[in-house]
Amino acid sequence: MRELELKYGCNPNQKPARIFSEDELPIEVLNGRPGYINLLDALNGWQLVTELKAATNLPAAASFKHTSPAGAAVGLPLDDVLKKIYFAEKDLSPVATAYVRARGADRMSSYGDFAILSDECDESTAEYIKREVSDGIIAPSYTDKALEILKSKRKGTYLVLKINPDYVPPAIERKQLFGVTFEQQRNDIKISADCLKDIPTQNKIIPADAERDLLIALITLKYTQSNSVCYAKGGQAIGIGAGQQSRVHCTRLAGNKADFWFWRQSPQVLSLPFKSDVKRPDRDNAIDVYIGNESDDLLNGDWQRIFTERPKKFTDAEKVDWLKNLRGVSLASDAFFPFGDNVERAHKSGVEFIAQAGGSVRDDNVIETCDKYNIAMAMTHIRLFYH
Repeated sequence: MRELELKYGCNPNQKPARIFSEDELPIEVLNGRPGYINLLDALNGWQLVTELKAATNLPAAASFKHTSPAGAAVGLPLDDVLKKIYFAEKDLSPVATAYVRARGADRMSSYGDFAILSDECDESTAEYIKREVSDGIIAPSYTDKALEILKSKRKGTYLVLKINPDYVPPAIERKQLFGVTFEQQRNDIKISADCLKDIPTQNKIIPADAERDLLIALITLKYTQSNSVCYAKGGQAIGIGAGQQSRVHCTRLAGNKADFWFWRQSPQVLSLPFKSDVKRPDRDNAIDVYIGNESDDLLNGDWQRIFTERPKKFTDAEKVDWLKNLRGVSLASDAFFPFGDNVERAHKSGVEFIAQAGGSVRDDNVIETCDKYNIAMAMTHIRLFYH
């Protein structure tokens, strides 16, 4: 098959829409009917997870929304707290764990995501996805049972794509905008530990787990709309900031997501007295409001709809105190930090390791700020802008 008709383009009024190739398309539709944005997410995400797997030798997964990842991760085991906040208390396969981590990084943003798997989708992964609000999935293969489960989702309309893992795209890529064709060399640069060797800070020690997390963050940024910054810890992204015009705003956005990820693990949130019939999306929304600035509205409003009793307020002082426990976070940027203010913000979210391109006229200020907090920073000399 060399052509596939789509439901519509980016919006329902944009018809007709299709994808096509001079050669065979690398994807096969096993269920459902794809849309334009579905395929942008699927093909971008597939590149991300295959690079993550190659860099870490672990199964990888991503949760995509609107052409940027909401989360990305590799298949490392979950501790009991993460199992609880990710709603994954059953035993999971490695590829399922990778997706659970990817989706769990930012559950608000992953609502209605496109799931991306580097490895075969098994029953464990399919069962987890079945219970979540998701638009589709792409994987190199599916077990018979997994495919049966996924085909039953969304009244039989859930989009299931199979991709040829041996497909190699052309070296030159093209796209059109306003009747003009753009052409460039595909960004096939490999992200590996070699790009973390130039460490100009006083602290030059980047442990193996932090090195892994920096690679995860960098590869994630390679497929995230620029400007972009990614915080990572424990084999997964914990905060991704995409598409901001100012880099420090991007660092703040991603840092705020990382903070929320960690606050969800606090005793105050873990002990919230949810009613048994409250659905997971409603729990996610309630937790987001409870942690955020609108908590008074929730606690003084219709808390009876969600909780069995009125929870105590999670005070600003308690949040600051809990955040002091967040340590060992890795952060990557898709281009250089122009000022030390990015490092100042990163430090507040437990960042101890940084990878960024370098090359700013104020590199000395950025290095000095890292030294102030004993942060080890690698200059990759690789820019990863993505549009």
